[in-house]
Amino acid sequence: MTGDFGANTPDYDLIVIGAGPVGENVADYAVKRGLRVAIVESELVGGECSYWACMPSKALLRSGHALRAVERLAGARQAVSGALDAPAVLARRTAFASDWKDDGQVEWLESAGIDLLRGRGRLTGRGAIEVDGRGYTAAAVAIATGSLPVLPDIPGLADAAPWGTREATSATAVPPRLAVVGGGVPGTELATAWASLGSQVTLVARGALLDREEPFAGELVAESLRALGVDVRLGVRPLRVDRDTTGVVTTELSDGTTVLADEILVATGRRPATLDLGVESVGLVPGEWLSVDDTLLVDGTDWLYAVGDVNGRALLTHQGKCQARAAGEAIAARLTGTGLRADAWGEHVATADHAAVPHVVFTDPEVARVGLTEADARAKGLDVRAVEYDLGWVAGAKLHADGYSGRAKLVVDESRSVVVGATFVGQDVAELLHSATVAIVGEVPIARLWHAVPAYPTISEIWLRLLETYGRP
Repeated sequence: MTGDFGANTPDYDLIVIGAGPVGENVADYAVKRGLRVAIVESELVGGECSYWACMPSKALLRSGHALRAVERLAGARQAVSGALDAPAVLARRTAFASDWKDDGQVEWLESAGIDLLRGRGRLTGRGAIEVDGRGYTAAAVAIATGSLPVLPDIPGLADAAPWGTREATSATAVPPRLAVVGGGVPGTELATAWASLGSQVTLVARGALLDREEPFAGELVAESLRALGVDVRLGVRPLRVDRDTTGVVTTELSDGTTVLADEILVATGRRPATLDLGVESVGLVPGEWLSVDDTLLVDGTDWLYAVGDVNGRALLTHQGKCQARAAGEAIAARLTGTGLRADAWGEHVATADHAAVPHVVFTDPEVARVGLTEADARAKGLDVRAVEYDLGWVAGAKLHADGYSGRAKLVVDESRSVVVGATFVGQDVAELLHSATVAIVGEVPIARLWHAVPAYPTISEIWLRLLETYGRP
């Protein structure tokens, strides 16, 4: 693991390419174990999540969520008049994005003892990189460059100056009309956000919304979007896009209709950021996901790691940070010879990627899921039983909103009598998710879950109702 440096000592024990939350965590955990670490960044330290994704998008969404929550409560709705203050919401978003300045993050790197190498990093060989022409060596290299949006091959689209998720989360004004292409997480979230801010939104999707979730999730979100004024068009695709000299964007759809908008947002998938990374210098293929083992070591190497979106395992910031903690510890263990603990659920592995990935879609209603859908579980050949319950029948949920609408589902592996998947859809359900995550990671038997008593009256009482529907094992 020392690399091919001859008699020369490498410049660092570890170099991390990419200073987003994932790269920062790899570096931090390695430094804490005594390694000499540098991190490379060509844009803002803090990465996509801090400036263009997680934080600004949720800041755009939160004010609308809060307003609608008040409007659903008799006695509170009478105290509210008018719409959201869009400039105030945008200003709050900008504050969460730190004005797109990374001074605070750079200060944190310095305080943590991590060297910052500003510029674009490229691999040039085993344990060797260049940063804008300057060469460095390391015993280990971790790639944490994330992923990039894919622009579909639609005639005229590229010339129409479409928004990607970056432009949609950093816009300084509300477009009067917005076309959204894509019915996944970013498409539905940003349609919710901009409709809340007063834009007339049209959302176009080839199939159902959120089609990787339980079917009722997309159905409830589509219903809510329509109630918010969004024109939801399912089962159609864009055939051509044109922006005229006045700035109006015309999108021709496969059903013969057209959509007129002032901006068009494309959110139809992502690709790994490995095209211009020099991976071919170490026998890998540019533009492809980097396959890794559970310690995040790239297949076929003993020195190169790929952490976060770039490995394609789970394109979520929190899951990437989980991988990063494992990778930082694993790299240190290998380099210092202190012993690698790579068994399932061990200190140096990201086992949760396979069994217990939690995520929340911050639409209104929220969609919160961890583990497998029923369809996924059956496709894996598990002997499963699934139970559902209407969240609107739970006393705690009724207190949160008049006419509360939502649904919950547990997927149980009958052979082990443990939960392998849980989905909650409704207002304020995001905070229910961690209890389900703990149940799955801990493989808590159904019989023991009966003894985890939910407080009354809270939304968490849904656990009791689901267990009652399932029955005693």
